[in-house]
Amino acid sequence: MAKRAKKHKKHEEHIPESWLIPYADILTLLLALFIVLFASSSVDTKKLAELSNVFNTVFDGGSGIMKNPSMVEVKTPKSNLQEQSAYEQDQESLKEIESDVEEFIANNELEDQFNTKMTEDGLLVTIKASVLFEPGRADIRGNYSGIAKDLSKVLNLEPKRSVVVAGYTDSVPAQSAEFKSNWELSVMRAVNFLTLLIDSNKKLDSAYFSAKGYGENNPVASNDTEEGKAKNRRVEVLIQPLVKKDGSSYEQKNK
Repeated sequence: MAKRAKKHKKHEEHIPESWLIPYADILTLLLALFIVLFASSSVDTKKLAELSNVFNTVFDGGSGIMKNPSMVEVKTPKSNLQEQSAYEQDQESLKEIESDVEEFIANNELEDQFNTKMTEDGLLVTIKASVLFEPGRADIRGNYSGIAKDLSKVLNLEPKRSVVVAGYTDSVPAQSAEFKSNWELSVMRAVNFLTLLIDSNKKLDSAYFSAKGYGENNPVASNDTEEGKAKNRRVEVLIQPLVKKDGSSYEQKNK
């Protein structure tokens, strides 16, 4: 009797699933990488937080690589940086102008009569009135016409800036038939000095220049002493900024 051939039951092969775990981890890391690259380009904080919450929930219930979105660096809008940079650049330009003025002062040996100071309103150049004018007079001494010409070269600025020339006196009332008050005297001193600057250099644009007179107002020292009165008798040349601290532009005189 022939033996019955044994039927071999074909068993299904068992495929291990352990490879799925590292494969899922790799997908998670790749997805996280793309999210980080995308977020670092231009996504704002709100959108990044929303994306983080979604993917945290999908992968591990709210904890994982994107749990703390603050770890991703989000670029700061450039507008404020650009405005601040413009202000700082303008301040540097004013400091360069100050160096030119100080060089002019040194070359003419005027350290005792001229001085410079950076203020919130711009670069302030102060000139003792006794250097430019006789007591109670507004006419500029003839020997200072050459110095005014040299100073006018320094004031030929590019880009152009508004320049304000202001006159001041001490508290002693004006005692001449020509001027009824210290206010009138200070105004004419500022106007005459400004006119000399403009006439000394035809390259200066008069549209950017103006003159003011304050009389005995805004003293820088006490009028109770002769030394203080001498400091108060002065002419100030203010070179204004182009950019304010908040990034906005100063209105120029010719606009």
